[in-house]
Amino acid sequence: MIVDEAQNVKNPDTNAARILRQIDARQRFCLTGTPVENHLGELWALMDFLNPGLLGDRRHFARTFRLPIEKNDDAPRRQALARRVQPFLLRRTKAQVATELPPKTEIIERIEMEAGQSAIYEAVRLTMHRKVREAVAAKGLDRSRIIILDALLKLRQVCCDPRLVKLPSVKKSGAASAKLIRLMEMLEELVAEGRRVLLFSQFTSMLALIEERLAAAGIAFVKITGRGPRPRHTRRAVPGGRGPGFPDQPQGRRCRLEPDCRRHGDPLRSVVEPGRRGAGDRPRPPHRPDKPVFVHRLVTLNTIEEKMLELQRRKGALADGLFDPEAGGPLDITADDLELLLATR
Repeated sequence: MIVDEAQNVKNPDTNAARILRQIDARQRFCLTGTPVENHLGELWALMDFLNPGLLGDRRHFARTFRLPIEKNDDAPRRQALARRVQPFLLRRTKAQVATELPPKTEIIERIEMEAGQSAIYEAVRLTMHRKVREAVAAKGLDRSRIIILDALLKLRQVCCDPRLVKLPSVKKSGAASAKLIRLMEMLEELVAEGRRVLLFSQFTSMLALIEERLAAAGIAFVKITGRGPRPRHTRRAVPGGRGPGFPDQPQGRRCRLEPDCRRHGDPLRSVVEPGRRGAGDRPRPPHRPDKPVFVHRLVTLNTIEEKMLELQRRKGALADGLFDPEAGGPLDITADDLELLLATR
């Protein structure tokens, strides 16, 4: 039995995980790009399916490995866990596929919000911080996940563009998006230089706002989303010639992706699912695989986006510590992390 995207059954208490363990299979394999996203309990769940008993029961694992490593940064325990699981792991690292990837330069550009956008962000932050504190006090951290995710979502939306937050007061304010203004400045410069640009955003509504600005600037583009029965390419005919994302192609031929610049409008994911590192590495010129690529991440100053970058770096150590016994210690998401994300700037 081969389980692809195995991180979807990392919670052993779900029906899917229980049913999976009931299937009679002599050999079992799990394929995943994120064996550990939030805490080491996810590793235990996968190993309990693959090789029951290797890490003991859940309580023993928490006492012997998870708590000492996550809470106390216990290096000997981390190394012992890595030695125990490594014989059962096959890992393809980024270094091993470096020959297949173009040279990449990553640039984080921090953007200061204008007064109107900053005021909306602070109002939303205060409101959501209070709601999260009340929910955690009443129900605990685990049972407050929905409220926590909603708070993080709204703050990230304001960082991208206040219009993404569907509130009448925001609509009346007419506050501009500093990130969208900066993005259009960059795109117009790059298109004038004949560059091709690939834009990423988790919010389809943000893509719609970018579409409006591209159309107004006369820049042709292609949009790809997951809407509809299957992902499909949607070509928008906009006056102004070749677009920043795809070159023109004769009818009947598929467009070839030719990025030499990538823009992450909102590269951050939620706290419990930060997204796989390296998403910006995958698209590359198929006929010129060695062409250099520049990745720009637009991050708003003094907001949750800056704090999430730090939190993601720390969470990355969770997986690194598992695969490399000499790596730094992992850290879990805690109430203190939430305070870091939601507290005053």
